[in-house]
Amino acid sequence: MAGNTRVVEVNDVSKRFIIRKEKSLKERLVNAGRSKQFKEDFWALKNVSLEITSGQTIGLIGPNGSGKSTLLKTIGGIIQPTTGSIRRRGRLAALLELGAGFHQDLTGRENVYLNASILGLSRKQTDLYFDDIVDFSGIKDFIDTQVKFYSSGMYVRLAFAVAVHVDPDLLLVDEVLAVGDEAFQRKCLDKIRSFQREGRTIVLVTHSLGQITEFCDRAVLLNRGTVLFDGAPHEAVRDFREVLEERRIDEAEAHNATHEEQVPVDNGSILSTTVHAAGRAEGDPVRPGDDLVVRVTYRHPTGLDDWIAAIQIDNVQGVPVYGTASLRLGVSMGTLREPRTVEFIIRGAQFGTGKYFINSTLMDAEKKHLADVPQAVSFDVPHYDLAVGILHAEPEIRVLGA
Repeated sequence: MAGNTRVVEVNDVSKRFIIRKEKSLKERLVNAGRSKQFKEDFWALKNVSLEITSGQTIGLIGPNGSGKSTLLKTIGGIIQPTTGSIRRRGRLAALLELGAGFHQDLTGRENVYLNASILGLSRKQTDLYFDDIVDFSGIKDFIDTQVKFYSSGMYVRLAFAVAVHVDPDLLLVDEVLAVGDEAFQRKCLDKIRSFQREGRTIVLVTHSLGQITEFCDRAVLLNRGTVLFDGAPHEAVRDFREVLEERRIDEAEAHNATHEEQVPVDNGSILSTTVHAAGRAEGDPVRPGDDLVVRVTYRHPTGLDDWIAAIQIDNVQGVPVYGTASLRLGVSMGTLREPRTVEFIIRGAQFGTGKYFINSTLMDAEKKHLADVPQAVSFDVPHYDLAVGILHAEPEIRVLGA
């Protein structure tokens, strides 16, 4: 398909679902005459407009319930929008949910022919592709077994193998690839790369932000059914992390409003945590090479001897990337009673691109945790074109030999 051809046009699309509050068929029958009281409208998409041109790889990202899968299904024609319209060109192949397009009582072989016919291939064309499909799926020994006996990984293997062998102009992929093992995921991603080289159009829904920045040349961020951002993947990922942080704070505040923390009064507390790069204001990006300054204020109502102040820095996946404590540094903290602020300085920090969270901890001399504030504060490290990962280092490349 020629470059810059519009493959998909999404024009002011909204999708409404009706949420029923009745818990049983009996309740639904009893409330049939006054059903409006027991129904609620949920708008999964609100006035979404997109244009996708041939050869683009687009990632759809957003929190759970943001409308990603609904948008993908409307693009694929699986569900119809409540308002608005969608136009699509070329042959479509879609992997939208586990087992979609498969019949439980048919064998893998029969489902290959069934699925291929749904995707627009004749039996003769499927005959030509069949051996390649089976080889790619890696389930040759089970191809004549009913698919109801397949594992979730076998489902995905066979479905993906069919989808990528029907010569699609547009490939839609939902989160289903997360089900396969690592070796098969690599094979799928290699196939997606080959599709990109061939100029095919791909729309990908994934929670793996690394895949978004690695594979996509454009990303669309959805939240509560609306488009928040449409553009460069690293900028979409940055904004997505901000959305997740806002949601986390809202959930924490809601939890604190409805749950009384049962903390012994003499355990002490962490009053505040702040972070900034030396010479910069709080909230400014932390750049590689900056001195990172973390200040934590502690208090203990009855007095605590030989206490330990500690911090740990996690990435967005919750993986610890740095941690230190007063005990490790050989610092005697004296007695803690009135509020005291401890300043940790991490010299020449070399964090890679992304958002990082600081967890603050107060411990006694026996290393018992007296107070913890997970994700007390966060900081961002800007996008770096030359490399990815949680470690920043300037790369250099040399081609050795003739």
